[in-house]
Amino acid sequence: MARLTRRGLLAATLAAPALARAAAAPPRPLKLLILGGTGFIGPHQVRYALDRGHQVTIFNRGRQKEAWPGPVEELLGDRSTGDLKALEGRSWDACIDNPTTLPFWVRDAGKALAGHVGQYLFVSTVSVYADNHAAADETAPLLAYAGKDPLAETSAGPHRELYGPLKAASEGEARRQFGAAVTIVRPGLIAGPGDETDRFTWWPVRLARGGEIAAPGDGTDPVQFIDARDLAEWTIRLAEQRTFGVFNATGPAHELSMRAMLADIAAGVGVTPQLTWVPTAILDAEHVEAWSDMPAWVPGSGEDAGFARRRIDRALAAGLTFRPTATTAADTLAWFRTLPAERQATLHAGLTPEREAALLARVHAGKG
Repeated sequence: MARLTRRGLLAATLAAPALARAAAAPPRPLKLLILGGTGFIGPHQVRYALDRGHQVTIFNRGRQKEAWPGPVEELLGDRSTGDLKALEGRSWDACIDNPTTLPFWVRDAGKALAGHVGQYLFVSTVSVYADNHAAADETAPLLAYAGKDPLAETSAGPHRELYGPLKAASEGEARRQFGAAVTIVRPGLIAGPGDETDRFTWWPVRLARGGEIAAPGDGTDPVQFIDARDLAEWTIRLAEQRTFGVFNATGPAHELSMRAMLADIAAGVGVTPQLTWVPTAILDAEHVEAWSDMPAWVPGSGEDAGFARRRIDRALAAGLTFRPTATTAADTLAWFRTLPAERQATLHAGLTPEREAALLARVHAGKG
């Protein structure tokens, strides 16, 4: 999978030092261990932590090299094979676990770090919830993993329906391994520079391209997402404050409609879009899928009425803040335009131009 280029990463993080200085200074420098560190949110965490004076160690397979603005210790290993020897005998104030889906990764980290970390921050997902019918907070029931021993599960494979249950099982394993020293962060859709899923990126790219644009529903459906930089920086502050517990991490702080999100994105990329709102019934008839064909969107009624209405009061009280959507859109588009031409030509989400044209033709034929 392609990663954030150095040029793109530089452009994406120009605002980070200013934001770091704007936050209250940390009470003391920390020794931080970041498992991963070179994926989507990891580089933002590393840079923010360095800017705030922390000592950073990352642990990964060494396949992706980054140009850091300060000293970063890199330990090599492979969690998929249980090779965590580089962690043994070392101590850190906090460990941030970004990439884990499988419970045995958490178990092995617990064994290697037992008694040697003061806080374990596990990045989970709002996909752990068993029900999306209504708005709910962190106490809502979680999905149950129904299969063999989850610690024996070594791959989710192609079965994406296992993602939520395995994340929920991983949360349980985190509590078993680290007890009360656990912080669980459940992000929603993660957006911003470095987004290789294109589930947010598609919109600023599409609006910037211009022409008539198919938009889902009537514009009133709610949308939730979080900029990767806001998520990354907040996890560092949670470590600084030794904040424990479970937190939904999505945004913004107020309910955001699809119409308002697209207006903010348009402002960020400097366009006046020509939107045609396509009723959900037509989307269904044309087999246009929410979330994938229409990124960032799910209908705001029925069985998914609460999907984009997750309550985030706990996170706000714990200091989660948000960049403006327009800023996220502008920075995402700037990053995307640094990618190779073949990558820009192949978005991983959203309608192709041909399918969008056919959908719009169907809408206009119906009006006629």
